Order: sequence, then structure tokens, then C-alpha cells
Amino acid sequence: MLSKGSEYLADDHAALDQLLTQLQADLNSGDVAACYRSLDLFWAKLAVHIRAEHLHLFPSITSDETRTVIERLRADHNFFMHELGRAAETIRALLNISEKLLIDEGLDAVRHAISEIAQKLADHNRIEENHIYQLAGIVLNTQEQSELARRISSELEKRPPRFAANIW
Repeated sequence: MLSKGSEYLADDHAALDQLLTQLQADLNSGDVAACYRSLDLFWAKLAVHIRAEHLHLFPSITSDETRTVIERLRADHNFFMHELGRAAETIRALLNISEKLLIDEGLDAVRHAISEIAQKLADHNRIEENHIYQLAGIVLNTQEQSELARRISSELEKRPPRFAANIW
């Protein structure tokens, strides 16, 4: 059984999966402006999710036994943020281009990158949900679990000012 903080993070995985599905649909539609909006929101929400894990979850469960797995998860996080940043740069550039062939080539490159991210993210989330998230309920006492849940919830609610509350 997951601790409340881990439940918040698992629920956030599901919300991120929905955003990723929307991003992929926008990429397939060819609407560059919609792609940029979806990508920006997905990237920002994933960054907030990662921050919650790095600042609150990982430090609370790190031990000699979990260190290697957490290092791998952190490396995955770096990969996601780097690749999403590159995709955002490409989409931003496409917003200023009118030549359809160049737009199609750019969207194909982003589509490929997002597909790679999606595959890696699915495996990454399985490891978190089936291993790392389980540990909080095992190694933390009830009071520590409650405090962790409060901190994670608070972190996940932090949104960049460019996003309205109804979009976040």
C-alpha cells in the first residue's frame, strides 16, 4: 500500500500521462502553436513533479540499498528535462517559420523525441511506482509519512506564473 505522499506522486504520473497523450495528439495534428502549449505545460508539470521527488521523496528514503536506483532515476530526470528543452527550442523556432516542409521536418523530429521520452518515462514510472514509492510506507513512521505527504502536496501545487490555475 502506498503512503499518501506516494499516492500523490502516482496520481501525478497519471495526470502527466494524459498531458503526454495530448501533446502527441497535437504533434500529429501539425498545429505548431497547440504543440508548443502542450509541450510547455507537460515540461513544466514534469519539472514540478521531479522537484517534489528530488526535494522530498528521495531524501526521505535514500539508503545504501536504494542509492543506485535513485541515481538512475535522477539520470532519467536529467534526460527528460534535457530532451524536452531541446524539443521546446525546436517548436519555438517552428512558430516563426511558414514553410510547410520545414515545419513538417521539425515536427517529425519532435515527434520522434517525444516518442523516445514516452517509452523511457513508462519504464521509469514503473520503477518508481513498484519500488521507490512503496518504500515510503515501509521505512517511514506514520508521522514522517504525513509530513512527507504535506510537503509533496505543497510542492505539486507550485505552478509557474505563466500558467493559470484552471490550466494547471
